[in-house]
Amino acid sequence: MTYRVEAELSGTRADSLVGDIADISRSAAVKLIESGSVLINGAPVSKKYLVREGDEVEINIPDAKEYEVMAEDIPLDVIYEDDDLIVINKPSGMVVHPAPGNYSGTLVNALLHHCKGSLSGIGGVMRPGIVHRIDKDTSGLLVVAKNDFTHRSLGEQLERHGVVREYHALVRGGFKCDTGTVSTYIGRHPVDRKRMAVLPKDAAGAKEAITHYELRERFNEISYLTLLLETGRTHQIRVHMSHLGHALIGDEVYASNKIRFEKEHASLLDGQMLHAKRLTFIHPRTEKEVSFECPLPDNFERALTILRNDATK
Repeated sequence: MTYRVEAELSGTRADSLVGDIADISRSAAVKLIESGSVLINGAPVSKKYLVREGDEVEINIPDAKEYEVMAEDIPLDVIYEDDDLIVINKPSGMVVHPAPGNYSGTLVNALLHHCKGSLSGIGGVMRPGIVHRIDKDTSGLLVVAKNDFTHRSLGEQLERHGVVREYHALVRGGFKCDTGTVSTYIGRHPVDRKRMAVLPKDAAGAKEAITHYELRERFNEISYLTLLLETGRTHQIRVHMSHLGHALIGDEVYASNKIRFEKEHASLLDGQMLHAKRLTFIHPRTEKEVSFECPLPDNFERALTILRNDATK
């Protein structure tokens, strides 16, 4: 990948910039720089090099090798499984697939053990079977392909918006309307490369993003929503809700500060209060619609109980 340094990032250390651009840890960025896999203006640099506006940064991440992604005996909450696919309820805190600097403890490591290596190869060595993703600190449903036939079919359904992905969320503030649609363009934040942002339509890397929401319950300073993804951009719901001024409860990336509930009930928050609750698609083999649901995590349910009790006082 190639990136041209903008004025706002002039003076940033090379290892910090590479980490942000490639979305990898600082230590992984240092290893890339020291191995000569990072060129700035066509030449290798040290990790302490301070970039300047206009510098062209070229990052070459080596192809993953099979031995780097190992099967691990990690418990999985399997909602459904057959010869073609498996539907998992992923817990908050689990990364979906390995990446430089993070090769173990992921959903892929667990799937390699559970499925005995029987996973689609379309995603490559690092992402076998992975058709779509949810964030590390988001919980809920994922469908994983066990063969290329299934992977292609599910991928096509996602591409034409044929997969129903229903999320439940707790967000800040109240809504004037019970239903709504957020339609914007989303891309990498121009300064903080680990974040996504709403961008102008013609901005580099901007992609259309559409989210539908419906109010389920109102509380004093928090709303409980159902959200449907029409598109599936990185951090889409989190970016869209923050864009509306309704950042997700527990989201430390897209919220500027903590509200009272977050301060008083910090022990309940192990990430943003966002759960992929329902998943509906056409089964590639049977060609019949299938739909799966999973319960809200315990901490989400406890938060709702507190909010409901407070609302009756």
